[in-house]
Amino acid sequence: MLTCRLPRLTRLYSVASSLKVANSFIDAIGNTPLIRLKRLSEETGSDILAKAEFMNPGGSVKDRAALFVIKDSEEKGELKAGGTVVEGTAGNTGIGLAHVCRSKGYKCVIYMPNTQSQEKIDLLRMLGAEVYPVPAVAFENPENYNHQARRHAEKLPNAVWTNQFDNIANRRAHLETTGPEIWEQTNGLVDGFTCSTGTGGTLAGVTRFLKEKNPKVKSFIADPPGSVLYNYFKSGGKVLNERSGSSITEGIGQGRVTTNLQPDVDLIDDALYISDEKSIEMVYRLLDEEGLYVGASTALNVVAAVEMAKILGPGKKIVTILCDGAYRYQTRLFSRKWLESKELLHAIPEHLKKYIVLP
Repeated sequence: MLTCRLPRLTRLYSVASSLKVANSFIDAIGNTPLIRLKRLSEETGSDILAKAEFMNPGGSVKDRAALFVIKDSEEKGELKAGGTVVEGTAGNTGIGLAHVCRSKGYKCVIYMPNTQSQEKIDLLRMLGAEVYPVPAVAFENPENYNHQARRHAEKLPNAVWTNQFDNIANRRAHLETTGPEIWEQTNGLVDGFTCSTGTGGTLAGVTRFLKEKNPKVKSFIADPPGSVLYNYFKSGGKVLNERSGSSITEGIGQGRVTTNLQPDVDLIDDALYISDEKSIEMVYRLLDEEGLYVGASTALNVVAAVEMAKILGPGKKIVTILCDGAYRYQTRLFSRKWLESKELLHAIPEHLKKYIVLP
């Protein structure tokens, strides 16, 4: 029996011993796996490939942007030892910033819409951040959480407002890391990329890199209800302020074209509108079929990848982003009462309702 197991143990040891030791939290950011979603790939006849960004050490794709915006402030001499990082965020960038601040010894202050999940707020406070949940108002309103964050930073010595929406260090994170990783992991055979946008950094940075490597790669923006970007791209940039509805997704959707997205607007080939019904169904499908416990924005991205595969035709490699895990939203997404309040219970197939374990 022992003899039979030795070859397997040797292979495992060989793989493990080849992995590098990360010297800090920061060094562990990036190089996340690309996972083939088996059932959805079989259904579409294309490879649906998902970048497992929830495997970053802070648990989301925003770890990359958090690191780059802080490094940018350091390189510019705006942030020195013992300083304070202030940001307006729907959650994940704030969590990434709080982690990086802990690693580097900075204080962290976060302003966020009070519509975000309690799990996110609690986690930020556990990480030592000062958190200010404020009423959710449009960007044009001076009381928008981003403007409040900026004013807070301006009052403090040795403090920076990292300005994730319009700080192109965010976009650079994905131009220099996420895009190259996807290209290498697919051996340069990627046909399409799609994801939703909050700041626009991920979509813009990855799109720019992939298009520079191969102009034939298609890029589609995925947009939830309540965002203006679907209509903006479908109208050829003519309609920007046509907003309707709202979404259960957090941290995505926009009312404007951010500075991160603006340089690459012309590289986006098409836009996909993804309803909350489709997103919530995919949350449950991914859990049941792939063992992936993910949030609604991730599920939206996967729905978009499936729709993109249908548009491009079979035999393609379509890549999207698994933004984060469902742990930050579980009291909503897996609560019968919450699902009923959002009129989404009907969107979950009967055989998947067994996962609704919270009242």
